[in-house]
Amino acid sequence: MAVPALARPGADEPTGDDAAGPDMHGASPRSWRRAFGDIRQAIAQRELWGHLGWQDIKQRYRRSTIGPLWITISMAVTAAALGGLYSQLFGQPIGTFMPYVTVGFMIWYFISACVLEGTETFIANEGLIRFLPAPLMIYVFRTVWRQVLFFAHNVVVYAVVLVIFFGQLDEPYRMGTKETAVLHPGLSWAALLAIPAFVVIVFNGLWVTLLFGIIATRFRDIPPVVSSFMQLFFTMTPIIWTPDLLAGGAPGSTKAYVEQLARLNPFYHFIEIFRAPLVGQVQSWTHWAVVGVITVVGWTLALVALRNYRSRVAYWV
Repeated sequence: MAVPALARPGADEPTGDDAAGPDMHGASPRSWRRAFGDIRQAIAQRELWGHLGWQDIKQRYRRSTIGPLWITISMAVTAAALGGLYSQLFGQPIGTFMPYVTVGFMIWYFISACVLEGTETFIANEGLIRFLPAPLMIYVFRTVWRQVLFFAHNVVVYAVVLVIFFGQLDEPYRMGTKETAVLHPGLSWAALLAIPAFVVIVFNGLWVTLLFGIIATRFRDIPPVVSSFMQLFFTMTPIIWTPDLLAGGAPGSTKAYVEQLARLNPFYHFIEIFRAPLVGQVQSWTHWAVVGVITVVGWTLALVALRNYRSRVAYWV
């Protein structure tokens, strides 16, 4: 397959010399026309970033015998080991806890990869940014598209787990043995809500990659700081534990404070809008409301950053 050609810069297309001043039409480098033009041009060149995303995966596994199947195997081993272990530690039925952990890991890997690799997205493409004229958003789409492909490999693990534990998920159940545990309805056609949920998560992955990529390109201390915080958020996010474990704390107690802190975790809401339908759990629209607010605020900040600093990225890398 031939590599799609990079588009030549036209009158409206941004290049590295944007910082020199207004173009012949009088548009400042810091203009909304240029910012949205960058996005439109990147979408139009989807063959380019789509090909680059595929090549990233092929390059990573080019000398491997089974290639990208290692992604699926790694995910399966992690979910099986931790799901089996923590189901015993927390006294959870493995038939409902294993799918819960599997889907949690699936979507967490995607979200954390968008955050962590997003901080490196422009730094890693330094050569292309410096010497080839292309919209800045191409590298954002490339990074997120690569994570979508990784995610597609992990869906196979969920399909296998679903086949094995379908009988337990198909009926109403409680996570745990406590009488106060929430009664979940079981699998139904509501599982299709995971599709728009994933689309929303991908949409958020784009602004995260764009915003963090610009900031990290300017301040190189950001990637290790973000990496440290992501490890902390993994512990605080209900992936290998359930929110039911925190319920029932007396007002003012440490347990009650921890429960409130867990609910303020933004990753919790993104994971729940995707996981709850796929494991037959109660779907709270509070999660969708929180995700909607984060989406609007996040894209606002990202577009402002694109407008003000897109022409400087070539000088920062």
